[in-house]
Amino acid sequence: MCCERAFRGRLAVAAMAFAAVLMGSAARAGAESAPQPPCGGPPFPPYPEVDGAPAVKVWDRSDWTPPSCTSWSASASSTLVATAGRFHFTVGVEGLRRRIGAISELAGMVYWSVTNQQWQPLIVAASALDGPSEDQRRKDFSPQEVAEGRTLYAEEEDNLLGKAIYRVHIVSASSDRLVFATENSSPIRRMGIPLFPAGEIQSICFLEREGKDVWRYYSVARMGKQASLLSAGHEESLVNRAVAWYRHVAGLGNAAPAKP
Repeated sequence: MCCERAFRGRLAVAAMAFAAVLMGSAARAGAESAPQPPCGGPPFPPYPEVDGAPAVKVWDRSDWTPPSCTSWSASASSTLVATAGRFHFTVGVEGLRRRIGAISELAGMVYWSVTNQQWQPLIVAASALDGPSEDQRRKDFSPQEVAEGRTLYAEEEDNLLGKAIYRVHIVSASSDRLVFATENSSPIRRMGIPLFPAGEIQSICFLEREGKDVWRYYSVARMGKQASLLSAGHEESLVNRAVAWYRHVAGLGNAAPAKP
């Protein structure tokens, strides 16, 4: 009886340990089943090595509850794209603010087209605006205008989505952190056909100083139900477009890299 009780005790301990492992695995799986911006916890996808290729993950038709730091409401059946990277940047947050404000420099950004198997422009044309109307064109925003609490407007012509006006809200701007959120403030149409209503495409980007001249980049973009229907099965294209945006913000240039 003594040996039997001891055996049962060891079996119970082993079962509890196994259950703990399963719970831990489930928790990790749950954490990895959706984007996790750097909001008080480790991000997912995690940051890669400095100056390495960015980590990009796509979720199709995901019922994701965004963390409060995004200020987004829950949105069912959306396509999500999360990008994490680390890069050297020697001109500090002022350089990043200048890059965010230089709307005209978006023109010529390139990405690898899976369909055409070649590098081609992602943004065909871009202009800063004084307000949410295409007839309010102006010169690029200065670094001082990329200030916390400000809302900026830009018109961009995407090679696939055509022209649209975007609203850029500067959520946070300090010496070590820059956060900005973007959404289409006008409907997106292609050849006169409405594709997405206003607010259907959103993104938020977190830029945080890690150390001297090293910055962390994390962005998450989401597209609503209608976008999910169009983007399904095009994961590689979404990844390549996300990488193009990362390269632009990180100052890696608009010229086509040597390899896709």
